[in-house]
Amino acid sequence: MTTPQLEQMFNLGRTHSHWLDRPVDPGLLRQAWDLAVLGPTSANCLPMRVVFVVGAAAKARLRPALAAGNVDKTMAAPVTAIIGQDLDFPDTLPRLYPHADAQSWFAGNDALIQSTAFRNSSLQAGYFILALRAQGLDCGPMSGFDADQVDQAFFADTKVRANLLINIGYGDATKLHPRNPRLSFTEGCRIL
Repeated sequence: MTTPQLEQMFNLGRTHSHWLDRPVDPGLLRQAWDLAVLGPTSANCLPMRVVFVVGAAAKARLRPALAAGNVDKTMAAPVTAIIGQDLDFPDTLPRLYPHADAQSWFAGNDALIQSTAFRNSSLQAGYFILALRAQGLDCGPMSGFDADQVDQAFFADTKVRANLLINIGYGDATKLHPRNPRLSFTEGCRIL
């Protein structure tokens, strides 16, 4: 059985590259964040950090970091979310995971910090996309950008590093391609 919410989040949800000229209410972005942070992460580490790029000056700062094929759709999107991964996430663990000394698990282990931040911020980005869709927004996630340039432009003097970008707004459904095929259960899964 599918509910209207599941239809919106999965069956009707598509990756958009063309956008209607319609602003996004910042309250919807806040609501999507509040939903996305409820999804599980390792030891509740919540390493995702988001910068919402909306204004012309901010878009101009982002533009040089974009791959050529991503410039037009990103400049046209009402919002571009830079999904970052905070390498200082262990500092929040005493508050976010208070029933164990989880911060000590990461002490002096940069490789573990980096892999945990990347894995869990990517997981959170998936929750965030679903939360945005649940708010009636369309998304266009992408990885075609120079992460070092994004870090310098938006995360200087922090331990946050860019993971991916998500264009957000109201997509132009008239410019969607037919949905690409997906793997079937038997192609992608095994039950042992």
